Amino acid sequence: MKQSSLLNRYRLLIALLLMFIFLLFIVLLKGKHYLLFSFMCLICSLLPAYWRFEHDPISTQTLMFVAVLIALAVATRVPLGAIPGVQGASFVVILSGVSLGPELGFITGSTTALVSNMFMGQGPWTPWQMVAWGLMGLTAGLFMKARLSHSLIFMIVFACVWGYLFGWIMDLWYALAYVSPLTIKSFILAFAASFFPFDTFHAASNAFLIALFYKPWEKLFHRLVTKYNILPDKNQ
Repeated sequence: MKQSSLLNRYRLLIALLLMFIFLLFIVLLKGKHYLLFSFMCLICSLLPAYWRFEHDPISTQTLMFVAVLIALAVATRVPLGAIPGVQGASFVVILSGVSLGPELGFITGSTTALVSNMFMGQGPWTPWQMVAWGLMGLTAGLFMKARLSHSLIFMIVFACVWGYLFGWIMDLWYALAYVSPLTIKSFILAFAASFFPFDTFHAASNAFLIALFYKPWEKLFHRLVTKYNILPDKNQ
């Protein structure tokens, strides 16, 4: 019982630690077996929700809602794939975290990367995108019950910052995998190379979508979560 309580308390930290171990393997193996590690990262992203709902199983409504959010995120990413840095999926991932909490936001983000790359192209970058979008949903979920999630200005800044953080996580993968020799100068240059246009476009598109659609979509998602009892513990 004590062990179960410990796992539940540190569930997100344990899942992230396991995912980072798999990312390390990808770097050490020079991108080999990336699809296997992608699915291992997906399993890791599911663990926090499994531990949280161990004694209160996830309802069919919750699973369906998460599946719809993932499909929506994929649908907003694929058509915009030709525009450098613009990631419509980030808007949906942030909303999923705010609406469903860190665990399910984490699942939505990580699964979005894996599923959308079935259309965009899989590669050793996939697990890194899973971690980046997973963390985006997770951190957004930390504000689910906070007043900050109702502040449009705060959410615009949050989304804008994550546009750059997402890019920096991907830059880290690129630097570790492809930059040789890896020095402080080459490391900084690898990050600077994507700052504009990719990271800036991502940050700007996030801010634009949040400014335009966040308030009505947040109210819609809140109504759906309440009406269909998607998160029982939130509605009690």
